[in-house]
Amino acid sequence: MISSMTDSAVKAAIAAISSESATTVEKIQMLMEIATGLQKKPKTSQDLRHAIGLFDRAYQMCGLEYVLLKARAKVGKAGALQMIPDGDSQMLQEARADYEEALPILQRFATAEEVAAAQMNLGLVLQSLVPENLARISDSIHLYHQALRVFTWEKYPQEYAILYNNIAIAYLSMPMSSERESLRQGLAIQSFETALKHINIIDHPREYAMLQNNLGNALQYLVSSHAVENNLRAISAYNEALKVRNPQDTPLEYANTISNKANVLFNLPDNPQKPELGNIKNLLQAREYYQEAWQIFTENQQREQAEIVGKALEDLAAEIQI
Repeated sequence: MISSMTDSAVKAAIAAISSESATTVEKIQMLMEIATGLQKKPKTSQDLRHAIGLFDRAYQMCGLEYVLLKARAKVGKAGALQMIPDGDSQMLQEARADYEEALPILQRFATAEEVAAAQMNLGLVLQSLVPENLARISDSIHLYHQALRVFTWEKYPQEYAILYNNIAIAYLSMPMSSERESLRQGLAIQSFETALKHINIIDHPREYAMLQNNLGNALQYLVSSHAVENNLRAISAYNEALKVRNPQDTPLEYANTISNKANVLFNLPDNPQKPELGNIKNLLQAREYYQEAWQIFTENQQREQAEIVGKALEDLAAEIQI
């Protein structure tokens, strides 16, 4: 495994590869191997920047001769650009250009899986650029559906789950007129439910929990005249997610789900058949969840999430006046 590398270590690695009595192809592959190692488990954003530099060097070494390796270097670099935590839209646009340059070459010379992975990642880049009006969400959804032709639930359940999750989130972010609001929300819920027909808690617990948590969120904010019914379905989805997520193994995911569940309880009557009796029991349960989530977020230095939950606790205190 390649650990975090300093600038001098990267230079030394490049020098060592340059002096090797290896073929050009072997040297390109060695550079990409080091870059991929840094990209897979980066300790700092500097590791990702080093990876970008190594992929660039590999790309330059390809010249006009090694077309497929050239495309793979572009895909590697794009993936590293996507991962930089303090990255901006300029980096994402660069990643987009790299994927778009690589895809036609991959489609000619690479495996179907390699093409689908690039489509999936390009879809994610476009989805990230949509809020700044730099891409269209429909293009992102189209790429996800293309990738699904290869990443079927039978052969690639993890990718299948992630793709449907991304499709659902893309639908939820689509700008539509208010009368078509329920349509996009319905499409999102349908996407989560399609994935959950094949992704089960035993074989794929992590993906199962992710889908159930996000289905709960979609149901909770569904524009409908059946708010209580949707909220009860949301609670059921969160409970499914909590069969997997727990404070020991997945503290941040757990905190996320219990705070989502608390949001539902805040607005849910204790007895759905008699809403006039209020919801003090659910409010008290919501307070417990918020307090636990706030503590986990604070301990893990997730300041933004801790602030949101802290504000929810203030609102709740005003509601129950204790």
